[in-house]
Amino acid sequence: MYEPRITGPVRIALVGATGLIGRRVIELASAGDSVRILGIARREAPLPPGARMEMFVAEPAKWGEVLDAVRPRALICALGTTWKKAGRDEAAFRAVDHDLVLATAEAAKRAGVPNMVLVSAAGADKRSKALYMRVKGETEEAVSRICFKRLDILHPGLLRGTREGDLRLAERAALIAAPLIDPLLSGKWEQYRSIDAGLVAEAALGLALRRAGGRFTHDNEAMRRAAREWRKAAAHEGEDAG
Repeated sequence: MYEPRITGPVRIALVGATGLIGRRVIELASAGDSVRILGIARREAPLPPGARMEMFVAEPAKWGEVLDAVRPRALICALGTTWKKAGRDEAAFRAVDHDLVLATAEAAKRAGVPNMVLVSAAGADKRSKALYMRVKGETEEAVSRICFKRLDILHPGLLRGTREGDLRLAERAALIAAPLIDPLLSGKWEQYRSIDAGLVAEAALGLALRRAGGRFTHDNEAMRRAAREWRKAAAHEGEDAG
């Protein structure tokens, strides 16, 4: 359902700003005046060209202090690592995809942030035999227990988009094959179809602005609907500016 248009700027905190979705969130928000992104990161990193935002660099233990100081309307969490970047170590992988995500969510709740958008993955399941899916599922369950006024969990399939840095061989092959494979994925497998990272970022921004309470999960199709609503709101903003 379409909600009233944005009357910003609304302050939205973002963790995971250097990833594929995080960078697209920054680009989209920087294109208008309805949202102001407040990035929080462990280290300095190049930002997308034309980025208009505030970036706070601090150790994760201090992120709560940053959130308490800036008091954003919502938190978008696009944190995540890969098996390779974690040194193929389960504890190191879990430290980012579970522990850091959970600690950030808890800090946001203590700072009075009412909304959180968590970028997870299609197939996330705490009972999965696959480490990646199991950790994602465990993280979703843990964050849900924090009881934000509103929690939106995104379940994108394979992400399409230009990544900074290396791309895993298997992922590169899957992206090349996606146009052929996607139409063959139906039923329970449809959730794994590829989706553009920009669309996921649009959905994350739109959902971060919603005020109705509850816990919601969004597959590819639900994210497409949320992205369309964000574009409508952004278009209204452009008309008002004109």
